[in-house]
Amino acid sequence: MGTLLRDWRQRRRLSQLELASQAEVSARHLSFVETGRSRPSREMVLHLCEQLDVPLRERNALLVAGGFAPVYRQTDLDAPEMGSVREAIDQVLKGHEPYPAVVVDRRWNLVAGNDAILLFIQDVDPGLLEPPMNVLRLTLHPRGLPNRIVNFVEYRHHLLTRLRREAMLTGDEGLARLYEELVTYPAPEGELNIDAPPPVVMPLRLRVPDGELSFFSTVATFGTAVDITIEELAIEAFFPADGFTADYLRSNLRKPRSGDHD
Repeated sequence: MGTLLRDWRQRRRLSQLELASQAEVSARHLSFVETGRSRPSREMVLHLCEQLDVPLRERNALLVAGGFAPVYRQTDLDAPEMGSVREAIDQVLKGHEPYPAVVVDRRWNLVAGNDAILLFIQDVDPGLLEPPMNVLRLTLHPRGLPNRIVNFVEYRHHLLTRLRREAMLTGDEGLARLYEELVTYPAPEGELNIDAPPPVVMPLRLRVPDGELSFFSTVATFGTAVDITIEELAIEAFFPADGFTADYLRSNLRKPRSGDHD
């Protein structure tokens, strides 16, 4: 347990003294915990995990390593007790139409999406759509979206940087393996222009038969999650970055109104 705790402290770039001060414990006691000379209580393990912002799944691993039972459960999203969560997700997804929105798990596998995401999966290899469909793999795979992404050099760099950072912050080996896979995909033609002023937000510029669509996205999570499944869910909502995109989505992906007929 001490080794795992030290790894998380170093991952957060904190010294023993800094963590001890933050957690209001003595640096000597923390040093003894990390070297195995002192066995902390379950409450102390959870307290240190809270200070280090350790994900719930990894908090369980620390508890088990310390000889304690796991505290946080992982409930299937289809379980009856998750009904309110499913309703909230559905409300967000449907309410965001005609703009695209997806729900992904920690490893970027698609959990749910609204009807507007059909815009993103047209003309891609059907094999990439088989469950579990990975959103990043779909975006960067040669038989996925690259041929339709106008700014693929910049967008690929943005996604890989984001994925590498998430793998580091969460300690998730699955994310690290996904990153190692994605960087082996053929690199796009052209070079990243590091001298150009960065945009306010990184757009996704997507070719469609009528022109070019431009999106930016926001990511939302459940802020009070105490269940592993809920904590690892993220809702990414795409918004039009220009007037043409907004008009295109409203006219081509219009939500049915009251009184419309099939």
